[in-house]
Amino acid sequence: MTAFDAPLAVFDVDGTLVDSRASIHLAACEAAKVLGLPEPSYDRVRQIVGLTLDKALHVLEPQLTMGELAEFVAAFQNSFRTRYEAGHEEPLYDGVMDTLRLLKKDGWKLSIATGQNSRGVARNLARPEWSDLFLSAHCASDGPGKPDPSMLLAAVHKNDGLLERTVMIGDTSHDMLMAANAKVAGQGVGWGFHTVEEQLAAGATHVAKDFPDLEAALVRFAAKI
Repeated sequence: MTAFDAPLAVFDVDGTLVDSRASIHLAACEAAKVLGLPEPSYDRVRQIVGLTLDKALHVLEPQLTMGELAEFVAAFQNSFRTRYEAGHEEPLYDGVMDTLRLLKKDGWKLSIATGQNSRGVARNLARPEWSDLFLSAHCASDGPGKPDPSMLLAAVHKNDGLLERTVMIGDTSHDMLMAANAKVAGQGVGWGFHTVEEQLAAGATHVAKDFPDLEAALVRFAAKI
């Protein structure tokens, strides 16, 4: 396998590699409190994860004025920043590192496409265990967020990939719609924010129940290309 025909796996972060479910819900609740809004339920919050933050929070509270939305975004970011400055870090899901190392060993090219901003990406890429894994990272700070295909297409271009040899791996319908818009395969995972049914409805070819199931799905993908 040469560098040009190697398959490219593009990973989402939140809900796919990193278990940020509690942190994101807490940040949304703390930000709502700042604006005097009712605490949103987890079910409402989980549906906006993957979108750019301003768009996500607008979907969550569409009645806010532009000024109120800016305050909501700032309060959400401050919640995260306060916890990180206190030393908090979201855990990786069990099995993440085994799968990533296996893919790397088998010659896959690995990249990231996430709804996080550039600060969030830098924070995650600073994890020592990720230092030699990802060839590139693309995020909401680079341009249109999910489900626009821009960041996924940028990952393909950056890594000399081919659309038919690329698979987008994520946990939300936004990831699957981005994959469809980029005309690449969409591989869902069942441990994050959106349900299996929501991902399949958005175009996922398969939704893995655990990391061994994900590995098997990627082996099948590589065998077909």
